Amino acid sequence: MNRMNFPLCAALALACAAAGVQAQTAYPDKPVKIVVPYPPGGAVDQVTRRIAQKLTEQTGQSFFVENKAGATGTIGATQVARAPGDGYTLMANDTTYSILPQVFKKLPWDYAHDLVPVAGFNFAPTTVVVAANSPFKTLGDMVAYSQAHTGKLNYGTGGAGTMPHFATVALEGVSGLRATHVPFKGAGEATLALLSGTIDFQIASTPGVMGQVRGGKVRLLAVSGEQRLKALPDVPTFAQAGAPDYKVVNFTGLWAPKGTPEAVLETLRKNIAKAMASADVQSFANDLGAVPGVVSGQAFADRLKSDAQLWEAVAAKVGIDKQ
Repeated sequence: MNRMNFPLCAALALACAAAGVQAQTAYPDKPVKIVVPYPPGGAVDQVTRRIAQKLTEQTGQSFFVENKAGATGTIGATQVARAPGDGYTLMANDTTYSILPQVFKKLPWDYAHDLVPVAGFNFAPTTVVVAANSPFKTLGDMVAYSQAHTGKLNYGTGGAGTMPHFATVALEGVSGLRATHVPFKGAGEATLALLSGTIDFQIASTPGVMGQVRGGKVRLLAVSGEQRLKALPDVPTFAQAGAPDYKVVNFTGLWAPKGTPEAVLETLRKNIAKAMASADVQSFANDLGAVPGVVSGQAFADRLKSDAQLWEAVAAKVGIDKQ
């Protein structure tokens, strides 16, 4: 009797195993939340919403954005770090994530282990932005003014310790620029302050300001990168504007909670690469003055490590008191 049942039991076991594998590879089979740890309207928010839309189209499941702003992005990051590692809660961020250890004495999660880098994409040059009616026509004009009028020039960011804050300090170090920092609650709010004349300039990644550029509300004095952008052919590179050592480039990326299965991470990476290779997303990136490339897995982790070393050196110059 046992010998007669053995083939049936073996077949059932194989069927169960196959069903288990199929269940594991069915990701995503329900909506996926992407937490943006900043207010709506900034570059990370814009790019993430476009990618979420594309991932929704490709997978047939909803990828949706939830803004969870505050504390230089750590509130949203903490939420994701404490989420189940199943691929259904992700975090979007930019190079600001590499700055966090320079800003906080202790983070609410294990920075080295609790969030796993998935992929970085949509690499965006940083740019110096002034209002359209600003008296500064070139970066050299602004540097000269800041040196001749100590304490008169100011700039805005989405908060102390954000990428634009550190990026501006990095520019000061290589150009002789001198300016006073005015922190706001988000990059979008800093842009509004620029338009109202509350601040003199801001450093932002190109996706965050292209709308204002097209509307004739702001002027760009320089962009990072080796060549001028197709979308901004009249804007010089930092090297052309007199700051050849300034090479800060921002990006948007996704992170997942620790324990997320490798198969899920690989599915995400493949879909992100497919999205960034599509004609409409490439056009979207170009329109924002960004490069629609992808860096995944270990290469992305290495990029984050390199960025962290840069920001550690900048932090030493800032002399920021860790919170």
